[in-house]
Amino acid sequence: MIFGTERAKSRRYAGAIAAPQREHRHHPDFNARETRGWKAAEAEGELSLDGWRREEKWALDMGLPGSDSLTDKSIPTFARGELPHFAGINTFLKAPYVENVRDVAKYDAAVLGIPFDSGTTYRPGTRFGPQGIRRISALYTPYNYELGVDLREQMTLCDAGDVFTIPANLEKSFDQITRGVSHVFSSGALPIMLGGDHSIGFPCVRGIADCTSKRIGIIHFDRHIDIQEKDLDERMHTTPWFWATNMPNVSATNLVQLGIGGWQVPRPGVSEARKRQTNVLTIEDIEEYGLEKTAEIALELAWKDADAVYISFDVDSIDCGFVPGTGWPEPGGFLPREA
Repeated sequence: MIFGTERAKSRRYAGAIAAPQREHRHHPDFNARETRGWKAAEAEGELSLDGWRREEKWALDMGLPGSDSLTDKSIPTFARGELPHFAGINTFLKAPYVENVRDVAKYDAAVLGIPFDSGTTYRPGTRFGPQGIRRISALYTPYNYELGVDLREQMTLCDAGDVFTIPANLEKSFDQITRGVSHVFSSGALPIMLGGDHSIGFPCVRGIADCTSKRIGIIHFDRHIDIQEKDLDERMHTTPWFWATNMPNVSATNLVQLGIGGWQVPRPGVSEARKRQTNVLTIEDIEEYGLEKTAEIALELAWKDADAVYISFDVDSIDCGFVPGTGWPEPGGFLPREA
């Protein structure tokens, strides 16, 4: 017998009573608790909040407690730390700025900008890259949902500012860059460089190789092969890996080049890559193998008999429809999600 409940009333139509509907599941094998999305949510619960709490305390100490009308007592009077994302003096990811670069030794990793574009052979502008990256990085947090990583909780990061480059002189700028990278690396911090045109790849690797006798592999994301000896009679952005792999502890056989292709790859560079036996995978190769297998291959080749791996990411490896402002835009590259 059906009583006059709201549920029963909802099934009445045209003077009749509808039969109770059965549950119909289009995907009976689907389990909402087995998705990557749910597992990422669970992983967040395992992350510490100690770093966040330290930053809140530091912000109040440095920026003065907020006004009495605020109910959130973690908000300071002057913006310090991550929040708000539209305010503050930008460092990379709002990381602490070390005015005395000797203090990088206190951190696990240090970001250093390399504002240099004298090595480009077409469109300049990458000297403004480090500041542009810092500005947009203010939009982001140190926490990544899918990866279950919070950099604030799992490492210490600082911003060491920019290397003083000499716009009119490649070689003096290279020496400055090498000296800066060597300082960070020898201090025990991981150097993270923001360029800058790709000519800086050579002095950056040199800055590490000069500090160690250990072998270094390179994973290089690009649409261009960048391993010819010279371009326009100089060591330009098309040449870094020729000079890097001339160093005794940087072997060309540990150089893995991902995404190379298109109509802008100089033949002298291709000839040199073939001569030195580098490892080149085109976008078509990567599509065929898949991203996960490609990553495994790249790491295996770069690490073979090596003690460390240097990663170089040229923004023009991404399809130019997404990065039209790069110095040498080339279609057919990575999609942003793939990168």
